[in-house]
Amino acid sequence: MAELKYKRILLKISGEGFCDRSGFGLDGEALEGLAGQINELSQMGVQSAIVVGAGNFVRGVTLSSQTSVHRVTGDQMGMLATVINAIALQDVLESLGMPTRVLSALPITAICEPFIRRRAIKHLESGRIVVLAGGTGNPFFTTDTCAALRASELAADVLIKATKVDGVYSADPVKDPKARFFDRLRYSEVLEKQLRVMDHTAVSLCRENHIDIVVCNLLQSGTIAQVVRGEKVGTVISDS
Repeated sequence: MAELKYKRILLKISGEGFCDRSGFGLDGEALEGLAGQINELSQMGVQSAIVVGAGNFVRGVTLSSQTSVHRVTGDQMGMLATVINAIALQDVLESLGMPTRVLSALPITAICEPFIRRRAIKHLESGRIVVLAGGTGNPFFTTDTCAALRASELAADVLIKATKVDGVYSADPVKDPKARFFDRLRYSEVLEKQLRVMDHTAVSLCRENHIDIVVCNLLQSGTIAQVVRGEKVGTVISDS
């Protein structure tokens, strides 16, 4: 078994990781790709908790800005949509032989278990993949903040934010060819430079609980496994 830098991880996957280039709905190829990378982690002995977003279905803040739907209602719709992504991912993971449990901050007991910290840790210690849905259960909090909160509650060694870019840049590399890539950053630099990595609440939570943040490219196969082995990939945010 390969030597691991991180034994227990919190993997944050945004809604765009579940769909094709259209940006909406669920895509079989995307789901299979996610499951393949998570299966690789499982084979390495990594304990994986996964927070899923739902931007592939609805973003509460966007919906409320474009319609008369209240922001609270929009966020609740987004939290419900994360359950759709979570149970889809669960089925694909289990088709590959990985025992998986979906735990939701919103009580939907006919579909998934409620999020209980001790139960989630027991699942991880028993070798199960834990998929965390429903955000924090409260409006106005992003799934980034949920990921940082759950990483802190579950004593994760690292929060891996899997995106569609290689890491953190000084600006949008698609729009600005001169954008600078950062391979390492301190938490304070992210906050002071107003870098669009995660919201400030999430970064501050990770700093307070000494949890590394790694931003990497979800679309490159094997990237997440490289992160847990401690290889140089993506952007590492840490004070160590």
